[in-house]
Amino acid sequence: MRRSCFPKFRLSRAMAWLQLVLGGLVIVVSISSLFRFYSAGFFMHNEDICHHFYGVKDVYDGFDIRALSDRVGEVLTRMESLQDKLGKTVQQLEKEKDALDKTITRLEYKKFLEVEVIRPLYNAHIALRQIRLPKAEGIGNFTMEEEPLINTFVTEEIRKYITPKKNRVGKVNIYGAEKIHNTIGHACVLMKKELEEYMDYDIGSYCKDDWNLAQNLMVNGCDPFPRRRCLTRASKIYQKPFPINESLWKLPDGRNVRWSNYQCRNFECLSSKNPKRGYSKCSGCFEMDKEKLKWVANRSVPVDFLISDVLAIKPGEIRIGLDFGVGTGTFAARMREQNVTIVSTALNLGAPFNEMIALRGLIPLYVTLNQRLPFFDNTMDLIHTTGFMDGWLDMLLLDFILFDWDRILRPGGLLWIDRFFCNKKDLDDYMYMFLQFRYKKHKWAISPKSKDEVYLSALLEKPPRAI
Repeated sequence: MRRSCFPKFRLSRAMAWLQLVLGGLVIVVSISSLFRFYSAGFFMHNEDICHHFYGVKDVYDGFDIRALSDRVGEVLTRMESLQDKLGKTVQQLEKEKDALDKTITRLEYKKFLEVEVIRPLYNAHIALRQIRLPKAEGIGNFTMEEEPLINTFVTEEIRKYITPKKNRVGKVNIYGAEKIHNTIGHACVLMKKELEEYMDYDIGSYCKDDWNLAQNLMVNGCDPFPRRRCLTRASKIYQKPFPINESLWKLPDGRNVRWSNYQCRNFECLSSKNPKRGYSKCSGCFEMDKEKLKWVANRSVPVDFLISDVLAIKPGEIRIGLDFGVGTGTFAARMREQNVTIVSTALNLGAPFNEMIALRGLIPLYVTLNQRLPFFDNTMDLIHTTGFMDGWLDMLLLDFILFDWDRILRPGGLLWIDRFFCNKKDLDDYMYMFLQFRYKKHKWAISPKSKDEVYLSALLEKPPRAI
């Protein structure tokens, strides 16, 4: 009888001691946090400190108090949750103490401690140590400098990425800066859970096949997007691409695409005849027999301009350009035949548009509408847009986009608005947007699309501007 009671008594004492240790740990962590705040000068009630920490603002010059407060609250919530869980476990053990010897083993007890006690304590400990307080710079004025967004994220790989990287030699680098800031879009903060999921990986191992998660983050404003330190996946049966004299007008080998995140599993499935192809924009653009007719065959619709007519306006002057839209690179392929190099923007909106463009031997540029184009001022001979820039765009967003295009288009360069469509009642507003730059009109055509919508195509030349 004594032997059966002794293990129960020992286990109850162990759990009681565990609660005492946990309570002591919470007190130690709290005192440690207070000491860190005190060391940083947070409790000095001079005028500057009061202005920074006792005012009504959440964000101050160089220091985000709200993010820091959220992180501290997150750690305390973890500790409180762990304490409640252990308390309930002890109560349950007390209720079931008669059957305790038969139901719990040493291995199960060890697993309980590792999973329910040690691991949560470790996570809370790491989260607390990751909190970075602003550094006091200068003598007497306590100017606070905090690394941007550092206290917003928990995942260590994100924190390492956004932490500024100081030059190893301690001098100004070739860019004229003392450190390099890896940037992410400010909207990443609004998608913290998704970004932390994307950045949760083992360094040096294979990345998860989650490009669709990355693209969803990008199109929702988390752009620029962080780099990762894992190995990207590729098709296990990747084949050599076709030579350039064949690849422009031949459907690529489907074995060169990862199809796991698409509805289709091959290029043939992407036919416009298939209602379950998984995409709606650019219907038919994976059918080469239809694509071959674009921009070279005469059509009855006046808004369709031919490449030969456009190039004849500036003979020999159009050498490089940008195709901003949704497609499989056909415009770039036709321009390549005219010795013009075109970069095609693309997003994989339900189909492998980027892979298709690259497998045709052309250049895809994986960008969203959210970001500034990665080209220098006055460098493009031509900007062409079709199939994407339509009447759904907010006017202010379109204004920023058009000014960015104007920035990269050189004087004398051509802006080709191809089949832009909108509601009839909005046409005047959009016409103003396109004409506000006072470009020279070479071509201008309007045609009905439906009862309430119209097409607009235009070929405009950027004028020279005085310095």
